[in-house]
Amino acid sequence: MDLSCFKAYDLRGRVPDQLNPPLAEKIGRAYVEITGAKKVIVGYDIRLSSPEISEALSSGLMAAGADVYDIGLCGTEQVYFATSHYGMDGGIMVTASHNPKDHNGMKMVGPQSRPISSDNGLNDIRDRVREPFFGAPEQGRYETLEVMAAYTDHLLGYIDASSLKPMTIVCNAGNGGAGLVIDELEQHLPFEFIKVHHQPDGHFPNGVPNPILPENRTATADAVIEHGAAMGIAWDGDYDRCFFFDETGRFIEGYYIVGLLADQFLRKTGGGKVIHDPRLTWNTQDLVEAAGGEAIESKTGHAFIKQRMRDEDAVYGGEMSAHHYFRDFAYCDSGMIPWLLIAERLCQSGQTLSSLIDARIKAYPASGEINRTISDPAKVLAAMEALYSPGAKNVSYVDGLSVEFDNWRFNLRMSNTEPVVRLNVEARADKALMEKKTEELLAEMEKLNRG
Repeated sequence: MDLSCFKAYDLRGRVPDQLNPPLAEKIGRAYVEITGAKKVIVGYDIRLSSPEISEALSSGLMAAGADVYDIGLCGTEQVYFATSHYGMDGGIMVTASHNPKDHNGMKMVGPQSRPISSDNGLNDIRDRVREPFFGAPEQGRYETLEVMAAYTDHLLGYIDASSLKPMTIVCNAGNGGAGLVIDELEQHLPFEFIKVHHQPDGHFPNGVPNPILPENRTATADAVIEHGAAMGIAWDGDYDRCFFFDETGRFIEGYYIVGLLADQFLRKTGGGKVIHDPRLTWNTQDLVEAAGGEAIESKTGHAFIKQRMRDEDAVYGGEMSAHHYFRDFAYCDSGMIPWLLIAERLCQSGQTLSSLIDARIKAYPASGEINRTISDPAKVLAAMEALYSPGAKNVSYVDGLSVEFDNWRFNLRMSNTEPVVRLNVEARADKALMEKKTEELLAEMEKLNRG
């Protein structure tokens, strides 16, 4: 049996050879046998294969004795919300996020929407799939559950609606599911939404929704300029990540959004802890400290960030990859809460998004993440450490290698899934230094790779 769809954090694979309804049914049975769940939320994204896979998954869950609460077509965060809000034992979202359109997958959570990944049950579920199934004493029940109203009420609870003013916002759902939520929220907000690639369509007529790819940003940027919008927002397919464009149509690096959201959230809470990833840190640390909060570094990846947030009771967590996590959202990531907070900030401050971001880019210019294919990533990382750690102010191994000097720092880390190293460089108020050091580091890596 091909179980290559089981990854470190979730399941993803080609349909039908790596994931299909018969396998989905087995996965449903195994999920219940391993977790002991009695009540499970099931939702699915806009992919053409999702309803069939979701139905087979639900059959497996019920065959093993669990009651299924089907919330239908939705985003990943609605499964997180419903699982925690309704006190369920677990939830499964059928989605492959921004993978190619012939792929599908699953994201699994347990009670309180705690992530299930390879180090806490996902590998056990995979192994159980291979074993014979003898049935449960009693079949589980099936019912549908409407969560959109409770979910949108919860989202609106993050902002002060009375402080909002009319403005134009471009939103690009990429033909994923985000448009359905915008249509619901629109009734409660004074904004005019310019809707790009708005209708859910699993054929992905405008390409797979992944705004990280530069070629996928043009439609949003152009619409912002054409309509004189205050900002643009684009989501991936299951809208657990959102990406921002300022009023000039410029794409904003996720790093600067983390700092802006941390500042906005701490203003509301009057302090608290903020979790961030180690790739780029100085801007976030600076803003968190100024807002009376405490910045805490965590290993990159949603399972690590969510656990650290629980451990620290952090109010907010952010990764430069556009994942944003909120304590009151079961410590889970949401692609809807961030833009609501930033829209609120624009209304309250009267500032443009570019003016809020420009000062931060100037204070802490960053390279953005640069990927390089390397034949022996571990060897290159060790050699870079030997080269740069002498004379460094601080060397850290929270995630890969972070080396800090007075005026610049870098993080170099290996990919979990491919022979790639990922480089991030930042400096203090010196763009030329950041660019010079980035070129220098890339040249050293290339030399080491050849040698």
